[in-house]
Amino acid sequence: MQQKAKKLAENRKALYDYEILETYEAGLKLFGHEVKAIKAGHISLKGSYVVIKDQEAFLINSLISPYQEKNTPDDYDKYRSRKLLLRKKEIQSLIGKSKQKGLTLIPIKIYTKKNLIKLEFGIGKGKREIDKRQKIKKREFEIEKQREFRGR
Repeated sequence: MQQKAKKLAENRKALYDYEILETYEAGLKLFGHEVKAIKAGHISLKGSYVVIKDQEAFLINSLISPYQEKNTPDDYDKYRSRKLLLRKKEIQSLIGKSKQKGLTLIPIKIYTKKNLIKLEFGIGKGKREIDKRQKIKKREFEIEKQREFRGR
């Protein structure tokens, strides 16, 4: 029996600001209390990004609030860098692609898969303001068209 992946957090702003060209899945190296906090929904990907340093990938600037404030270590940093668990080939591929001008690594969502916490991130290219406006106009036109169709 296959378990369904449960979405724990999503970075909607990233999908609005970036055009995702390719996606990857990675595990996260976490503390036990962070796992509990993430499964309870105490995570935010807003403003976070992925960086590759010394042949290792890290999730930077993601907020994981304590699961139980009193039981967390005194030196716990909510915004600490978390290592991503990827294969060497994947990291080499990401290094080459992230060096290209205008491409960045953006976390998209965090979910569980077979009781493991996974991060889906993508290689994104920033959208221009005019592209965003056109997308909004198109969406509003579709909504208006549906209203007209229902009105008849």
